[in-house]
Amino acid sequence: MSKEIINTEMKDQYYLNSLFEEAIASSQIEGAVTTRRAAKDMLREKRAPENRAEQMVLNNYNAMLRIKELEKEKLTPELIFEIHRIITEKTLDDTSAAGRFRKATVDGEELFVLDNQGKILHNPPPVEQLEERMAAMCAFANGETPDSFVHPVIRSIILHFWLAYDHPFEDGNGRIARALFYWSMLHYGFWLFEFVSISPTIYKASAQYYLAFLYVETDDNDLTYFINHQLKVIRTAMAELHEYIKRKTREVKEIESKMHGMTLLNHRQRALVSHALRHPYHKYIVASHRTSHGISYETARSDLLNLCERGLFSQSKSGRTWNFTRVGDFENKLANLQD
Repeated sequence: MSKEIINTEMKDQYYLNSLFEEAIASSQIEGAVTTRRAAKDMLREKRAPENRAEQMVLNNYNAMLRIKELEKEKLTPELIFEIHRIITEKTLDDTSAAGRFRKATVDGEELFVLDNQGKILHNPPPVEQLEERMAAMCAFANGETPDSFVHPVIRSIILHFWLAYDHPFEDGNGRIARALFYWSMLHYGFWLFEFVSISPTIYKASAQYYLAFLYVETDDNDLTYFINHQLKVIRTAMAELHEYIKRKTREVKEIESKMHGMTLLNHRQRALVSHALRHPYHKYIVASHRTSHGISYETARSDLLNLCERGLFSQSKSGRTWNFTRVGDFENKLANLQD
């Protein structure tokens, strides 16, 4: 893995970007109509969702955060129900459907998985089997079955398929299936998948994703189709992560290079902005800026307030101390400032 993701504070930015991308794309796969920009702004600004699509994105984001917390835990039905409640919060017509198995019928009809034209794609196992099947799925996920070796990546992909195939819930099955894939990868030590987002790759070619499920069912449940598809998705997603890191690293270097000739900011502000480019979550205070440059309190305070006025930093109070942090769209605002 490139040193940029291992040895730098930019790692947190890459992690958040992965969470944002996964939360948005996983929702879009399931029909959420929103733009990446609007959804990212909502998550970054921590504002309340304005519609069901944004609520789906927020729920997926919260579910992924919870998955990270649970990565060392064994998978249980109770854990799956918990994730389902998080993923479906405020998005279900029947709120009682959160965190429980689907009913035998919905509005008097059997539950089927349909395509956009209403054609039946999948008839999931009957409700009577779900409790036993979920227990078996958890045993498999935890490595208790089978007796023979199954590579953890293959195990994670099969877990993804298994949950989607059983379709145990009235809604949210696809999102939970992809979330459990992440739980499994992290559980088995594939830490890189904190930064890899598979759903954007799936969303770009969602027809192939659905066909992979269909091919399995129409060929005596031969999982090879789905495993091959997901391995390709993983390789593409990893390549896109490497490209994203290279692009962000290049952008930071280009901005720093242009800053040397910038006259809108003084040399102290340029040094602080350069530091903020590489340490996106650092908090600056007047006292530290004053000490770093051997200047008066008023000069240090003026430097920081000026950066706020230019829209590059925001300020908040903690006790009696004012903290200054870079804004969410920092790089773009800095680039526009140079114009």
